[in-house]
Amino acid sequence: MARARKYVGIAVITVILSSCAGGASSSAQKSFISGNGSVTFIQKAERIKAPSLAGMTLSGTDYLHESGKVTVVNVWASWCAPCRAEIPTLISLSKKYSEVVFIGILTRDNLATAEAFQRRFAIPYPTLIDDSLLIGFKGSLPANAIPSTVVIDRTGRVAGRISGQVTYASLSKLIERVNSE
Repeated sequence: MARARKYVGIAVITVILSSCAGGASSSAQKSFISGNGSVTFIQKAERIKAPSLAGMTLSGTDYLHESGKVTVVNVWASWCAPCRAEIPTLISLSKKYSEVVFIGILTRDNLATAEAFQRRFAIPYPTLIDDSLLIGFKGSLPANAIPSTVVIDRTGRVAGRISGQVTYASLSKLIERVNSE
């Protein structure tokens, strides 16, 4: 009997502690859709204009993107596992393709947590904190799939998209294809 009470007590404690584990999750985390890494290249005639990319960055500075250069825009959140997994690739590619502009857009995240993430990985490019910018990508970027990455051509039009975690090969190929135009 004493042994049975001990096991019941352990079971109750386990249930109580495990129910606390999910307390930090948010509805944003539960509502995100992870892409499958599919790459889409958009023919020049079918491209739509990218929105103006301007605003406050995660580091607290004002940023204004000027077109005329191929640009990679990555939508991320610090709690997103695929976002964490792809950041070393994005940093590496931002250094390899120094003539290409890299910009992040933070979505559905806590600023303090995102700032810590940015410091930890020493992300060398700006991250805009206004995720309402995503509305301007309507038709070219799935707003609820993160991470998502778009490549904008020199004329300011969306030339390609990766829905989900980028790989070194997939993003390199897309950058080189758009950069060679």
